[in-house]
Amino acid sequence: MARQKKQPVDNAFALFDVIYQDGARTSNRKVPTADIDQFDRENSIRTFIEAQDRKIAEMSGNPRGPIKSITPSA
Repeated sequence: MARQKKQPVDNAFALFDVIYQDGARTSNRKVPTADIDQFDRENSIRTFIEAQDRKIAEMSGNPRGPIKSITPSA
């Protein structure tokens, strides 16, 4: 009986710096490249980071403000 090979998993991440409307900044936010839509890149990145922010706010009780801009980390 032959062993079945596992499908390769995309473990790559893209890093982004996020600036919020209140002036706060977070650096090197990880977004899995598999979750980035190549046709609507900006919106898919923003959606993923906003979901991360909601989860963090839920755990800490300290909500984040709206995102002003997202740029790739250097």
